[in-house]
Amino acid sequence: MSLIDSHAHLTFPELQEDLDSVLSRSRDAGVDGWITVGTDTDNNLKAIALANRHDDIWATVGFHPHYAKDVSAKDLDVMADQVKDSKVVAVGEIGLDYHYNHSSVQDQHRIFKAQLDIATKANKAVIVHSREAFDDTIEILDKYKDKLNHVVIHCFSGTPEQAKLVIDKGYYISFTGVVTFKNAQLARDAAAVVPLERLMVETDCPYMSPAPMRKQKINEPALMIHTAKKLAEIHDIDLDRFSDIVGNTTREFFSI
Repeated sequence: MSLIDSHAHLTFPELQEDLDSVLSRSRDAGVDGWITVGTDTDNNLKAIALANRHDDIWATVGFHPHYAKDVSAKDLDVMADQVKDSKVVAVGEIGLDYHYNHSSVQDQHRIFKAQLDIATKANKAVIVHSREAFDDTIEILDKYKDKLNHVVIHCFSGTPEQAKLVIDKGYYISFTGVVTFKNAQLARDAAAVVPLERLMVETDCPYMSPAPMRKQKINEPALMIHTAKKLAEIHDIDLDRFSDIVGNTTREFFSI
């Protein structure tokens, strides 16, 4: 069994303090590849550096919508250069977040589109963050649809109908440990309609530890095995076969 954590934040301090042990526990659990995701200038730099120190870690670069108001033209130029690094496999995480609105809707749209422009020019996959902004996210993505490489909606929290729409548009969907939560039947219903060839698994660590590890405040890649087991159960397939298919999906998506 070989799984890849398709969305981790290994550069965040909660994991960086003991990263060697974090990765060792992950390998022991059957999760032996990691996509470490950039969110701002500092984490983009750290993600690239970390990926270049490990054969089985890859990086993405992007500006989370929370920080859109602070992103300058120079920041975007630097990011456009960073995507050329051989260990950078995607632009992300980028998108819209109307739950917190740390940046204005206008700034979020502007920076989202600017980063999609970078992704299309570099022919890179895109990791999309969308919280309480589904319709606007899809509307913006539709304007780039014919130019983009692969697109994944990460930490999917929508309905089965929205999941079907995403899949029909040719995009991918990634699920976190939320699918293991007792009160998350909607997430499980959405996961059930996503073909394994379009499905990925992630931790979004250090956040959202899956059941039965909810009391562990810091999530880590080793715990993704609980999410994978639940998704395999939802799709009525054994874990090894699930891991093979979804592992191949993830490698294809990121061209690794």
